[in-house]
Amino acid sequence: MIALADCNTFFASVERALHPGLKGKPVCVLSSNDGNIVALTSEAKALGIRRGDPFFKVRDLIRKNNVAVFSGNIMLYAAMSKRIQSIMRKTVEHTESYSIDEQFLYLDGYERNHDIVEMMREMVGRIALCTDIPVSVGIARTKTLAKIASKFAKNYKGYRSVCIIDTEEKRRKALSMFDLSDVWGIGARSLGKLVSLGVNTPLEFADRPGEWVRNNFSKPGYQTWLELNGFPCIDTSEILRRQTITTSRSFGRMISDKDELKESVATFAASCCNTLRGQDSAAGCVSVFACSNRFREDLPQYGNIASTRISTPSADTLEITSAAMELVDRIYRPGIQFKKSGVILSEIVPGCCHNILFDPIDRRSERLELSRAIDRMNHRYGLKAVGLAVTGYGNEGWRNRKEHLSPNCLTDIDQILTVNI
Repeated sequence: MIALADCNTFFASVERALHPGLKGKPVCVLSSNDGNIVALTSEAKALGIRRGDPFFKVRDLIRKNNVAVFSGNIMLYAAMSKRIQSIMRKTVEHTESYSIDEQFLYLDGYERNHDIVEMMREMVGRIALCTDIPVSVGIARTKTLAKIASKFAKNYKGYRSVCIIDTEEKRRKALSMFDLSDVWGIGARSLGKLVSLGVNTPLEFADRPGEWVRNNFSKPGYQTWLELNGFPCIDTSEILRRQTITTSRSFGRMISDKDELKESVATFAASCCNTLRGQDSAAGCVSVFACSNRFREDLPQYGNIASTRISTPSADTLEITSAAMELVDRIYRPGIQFKKSGVILSEIVPGCCHNILFDPIDRRSERLELSRAIDRMNHRYGLKAVGLAVTGYGNEGWRNRKEHLSPNCLTDIDQILTVNI
């Protein structure tokens, strides 16, 4: 059996856990640059606020109802996620992180000596005691069914945070009640095709013959069908290895200076490289894009993207940043007020270092180890503690607005919580 542990409204729950006065009150968390709402509590949803709403459009509603608003703080959320994962690993030996707020737990063998439902409820209780973060757990024979079960556990209090699909009767009932659009692995295109073929529920899809599924859908669609029928076949390690890596942001203010544009692109390139090395991969193509503010019709409009291939797939920050700087020179236009830029790494292959004859990069393996050493220092001492000079010094005006940022009280002793008694 496989369990999926899902932290409920994770970003908002972290903020509420660190601000006890917000228990039972509406809370919203904003995206990069304080632009859109990316997480919110049920109390905020009851007011008519929805995830994805632009902040400026619901600002009056938020003020009228005293909704607590926070800027997204990924360092804080990642630190809390590590604490929760640590508790899960003490409960179950084999776990797998799927996202910052989701963890797969492999329960094979535990049912011989434990009631796995009660075992998961005890784990949820320990997480609540130690972190004050609510967690919902779904248990089933496949990861797709476990995800469905976790949604039931989240939406129905009668499950007491844990729902198990362990019989054929439960499987069919769950699939008949679940929304087809919410099934893991069914995207907008697959959903439209299924509906056009007369399939409206997960159960109707699961009941279709395998040959029909193979004729109408690609491998991922067939894998989803197998999983819905209780046959595990999805390797999430393949899903987690990204085929492209993108980092982009809207600026805190518009910029027209080329050096400032290069600072932003270099910062995003370093972030992409960190992700690349984290999945033990290398990229063969670098792309850079930049654009003006499309909402400012009074200003000249411009947007462009340029790409280049590097000599051999690489995860070296120096090499990839150098390529990105050349691309900025190609797409930059004087007089344009830029509002956003980004870096895309593609043609990604496994392995971080590839040796070729007549390699233009000297001591490639040593340079890669230097990048990894910088990663370790940044993980230990804080994001962007060490980096290339071209990325700037952290106080540039183009960087994101974060007017409602909570302190990093879990990782920075200078920002530790103060309790007034």
